Amino acid sequence: MARQVPVEELQQNIGNEIAVSDWFEITQDRIDSFADTTEDHQWIHVDTERAATESPFKTTIGHGFLSLSMLAPIMMGTVKVAGDFKHGINYGLNRVRFPAPVPAGGRIRGHISPHSVEEHAWGVQTIWNVIVELEGATKPCVVAEWVTRAYK
Repeated sequence: MARQVPVEELQQNIGNEIAVSDWFEITQDRIDSFADTTEDHQWIHVDTERAATESPFKTTIGHGFLSLSMLAPIMMGTVKVAGDFKHGINYGLNRVRFPAPVPAGGRIRGHISPHSVEEHAWGVQTIWNVIVELEGATKPCVVAEWVTRAYK
């Protein structure tokens, strides 16, 4: 369950890591389902036999957008702006990079830091810095600046 963090605590911790998510495995089934949903069936993602011989990674890799889409469960299970809000939305992304690929079977988790927190009459807008690490890798697989809103 996500930890409820008051706005004031978020504001006091701008730039500081406040949460680390659980691990999520990026299985071949997850990659294949994502490929079906997005209609992106590039062989490097879905052809395990070809990837084993032709890919520089020697295995299939998850789509960058699959890793990015994992921000939702990473955040929902980890941290939430505390308050009497009716609903929250994903408002968008300011910056996204995919520094490293995620091989099939790799495990990822998110490191979450508030970048900015603005209170408005309608609620709160938070910009989060999220770094998604790949277990055992030296580079993160996703670095994102994510904008969310919580509405009263």
